[in-house]
Amino acid sequence: MKKERVKLTGAEKSELFAEAVVTIVLLLLLNLSIIILIHLAILQDENLVNGIYFLKKTMSFVGGKDFWSWQNVVIIIMAIGDLIVLYWRLIRRYHQMQLRHVISELHYIANGHFDHRISFVVRTDLQRVIDSINSLVDSTVNSINEERAIEKSKDELITNVSHDIRTPLTSIIGYLGLLKSGAASPEDTQKYVDIAYTKAQQMKSLANDLLEYTTLKSTNTTLNLSALHIYSMLEQVAAGFELEAEKKGISFEIQARPQDLTIKADPEKLVRVYNNLITNALKYGTGATTIKLVANLVNNQQVELRVENNGAKIPEESLKKIFERFYRVETSRNTKTGGTGLGLSITKSVVDLHHGTITCVSDDNWTSFIIRLPLDPSKASVKQ
Repeated sequence: MKKERVKLTGAEKSELFAEAVVTIVLLLLLNLSIIILIHLAILQDENLVNGIYFLKKTMSFVGGKDFWSWQNVVIIIMAIGDLIVLYWRLIRRYHQMQLRHVISELHYIANGHFDHRISFVVRTDLQRVIDSINSLVDSTVNSINEERAIEKSKDELITNVSHDIRTPLTSIIGYLGLLKSGAASPEDTQKYVDIAYTKAQQMKSLANDLLEYTTLKSTNTTLNLSALHIYSMLEQVAAGFELEAEKKGISFEIQARPQDLTIKADPEKLVRVYNNLITNALKYGTGATTIKLVANLVNNQQVELRVENNGAKIPEESLKKIFERFYRVETSRNTKTGGTGLGLSITKSVVDLHHGTITCVSDDNWTSFIIRLPLDPSKASVKQ
């Protein structure tokens, strides 16, 4: 934002000129009154006359006796005082005009022009007020944008939940209606029961994910921290997905440096993170042959956890939104491939609870989810 000095209008310049004229006239009248009073006082007091005569004699060596007459000395002193008073009055009025301009700008912003900022630069404490106003407007605009984003997110939440509940619920009602009518054959009856059961399981999964997501977002959520041997945990997690990975021709590679790396974490929640990331890799990692689970100690202060697969690349536009709730790279909202859309949001919430960070990078060779956690989240929370 380019800053400039306050530009006075023609009326304000006339006001300053009038202020100067009035001040000069008043000062001249005041000076004349003072000179008359001093002159009268001198005429009435003989001692004062003698004192002034002695002072003139003393100072005659400096500038000549004509120059150091008491009238000239008084006039010089009064002239200096007049200039000081005139300058003070004009500066005071100029600052008042600056304040009026600032108030006018503030009213303009208050009328809804939140993209406007006060661009004035002044040399008084008013500059601090201007900077504070601009900062306040910036903060207000950010709050408004955040509020709008939250409202939009709530609307999307309701829309997505409604869609994900209505779709299986419609199927359940339809098949149960067929069963209730008695028109289904024994073979179809079992088929319809199986479909209705599967759809009910999908609804249960969505409800569980929603509950877990809202619980993790709650400020009352706490971690059950304990010492966790990373390599052993990675082996157990990989074993749980071994059969599913074999069906897709995918193998696991596990690395931990050092191999006895131990951190403090909530084991249940951290396992959920790995379950979500591995499930994500199995669903979206088209053509993958390897899933790497890597853990590295960083600067003796953090642990870096990586879940990597060499499958299909995640599009660049999806990387920016991948941790948003209900966001799916596959946009058809097919529950067979996309799940509830809450898995990565839950993952990020768990990482946040551990005072860590999670990012995702993807290229033609590898897609990597990179997690950074402190060795002891309780100490990290104290530092924050």
